[in-house]
Order: sequence, then C-alpha cells, then structure tokens
Amino acid sequence: MTDWISGFEGLSRLDDSLKQILMRESTVMTVPEGTVIFGPGKSPENLLLLLDGRVRVHQVSEAGREIVLYRVEAGQSCVLTTACLLAYEDYSAEGIAETDVRAAAIPRPVFDNLISQSIDFRNFIFTAYSKRIIDLFLVIEEIAFQRFDIRLAQKLLDLARGSDQIKATHQQLAAELGTAREVVSRQLGEFQRRSWIRQARGTIDLLDRIAVGQLASLDPA
Repeated sequence: MTDWISGFEGLSRLDDSLKQILMRESTVMTVPEGTVIFGPGKSPENLLLLLDGRVRVHQVSEAGREIVLYRVEAGQSCVLTTACLLAYEDYSAEGIAETDVRAAAIPRPVFDNLISQSIDFRNFIFTAYSKRIIDLFLVIEEIAFQRFDIRLAQKLLDLARGSDQIKATHQQLAAELGTAREVVSRQLGEFQRRSWIRQARGTIDLLDRIAVGQLASLDPA
C-alpha cells in the first residue's frame, strides 16, 4: 500500500499520520478492460488514483453523438470525479477502462476529511484538477478553431502509439474528434488518395508517416 502513495509526488509530502489514514482507509482495486467504471446519473463513492492502465472518459448527447473528453493515465486522477466529489453532483459522462486498470480508491469521507485538514492534500487535488481543466479547454479550442485535417493527422499518430497500424473504426475516430463519421470518412479518403494511409475494416495503416507528421505539425492558423 505504501508503494502507491510514494508514486504520487503530492501525496508523498503528506504527514505520516495522514499517510496512515490513506493506507488504512483506501483500497487498491483492479478492473478488467472494457469495464464501465462510472456513468451518467451515478454519484462517485471514491476518488480513483490510477496506478496502471488507461481510462477513457466520454460523453454521449441525447442524439447519440459521442465525444471523447480525455483519458486518465497511470499517475493521474479523473477531473470529473474530483469535480463531482467537490460539488456533490452526479456524473454527466462515462468512464470506461480501455485496458486492465489498477487504481487506489480513496472513499468520499476520507477525501472530504483530507481536503479540510491538509494543505498538501488540497494542493495535490487542485493542481491535478487545474491541469485537466486546461486540457479540456484545449479540446474545446481544437474542435472550434483547428483545421480538421490537422486534427485527424494528429489523432492518427497519437492512436498509433509508435506503430504503423491504428485499430479504430471511422465512428470511433469521429468520437475522438467530436465530429460526424461522414467527415472522418471523407478526410480519410483524401489521405488514402494521397497514399498516406491504407484502410481496411477496423484498421488504418500508416504508409507515409512523414507526410502525416508534417500535416500534424502545421500551424492551424
């Protein structure tokens, strides 16, 4: 249990007495890939600090259109969970384990007590919170102002994670980019016409990573 506390810089500065509270009251949980960790209308019972794995947080409109808001990686917490804990609100989006996940679960009463008692714990929570809020503003800015072909090129490279193949459907890419599937299909068709990519069912092969990378690095202005 002490290992996960030392893995978070802000928590490692806590007084020993507060660390003991975390060790005694928190649990380390594991969930398999594909698990819905939280969803709209549910209230958070714990603050989850991700130790291993990756969680995708997305929102679905009443019309069924999906947009990926952000991902939580190992060493991070979920900004939406933090916001709901602080405001005593229910979730408005869904969090799904994209991989097998291991996380430290801090119960709401412990979270509330530490927020009120410890400056270091508050700093840890609000520093992480502010960073993720900035990330969300960047998502809004990209959707509103950045050229779509540049955004798509950036997303392909991001999802490739060093590989030359992306396993994603046009609908999944549309959700990642906050647009319609038809828009993604049209732009991927243009990339294929330029021989930058090759498409198959559920996969996209990067044939010219350099060209895709040059587009991704263009100034959107």
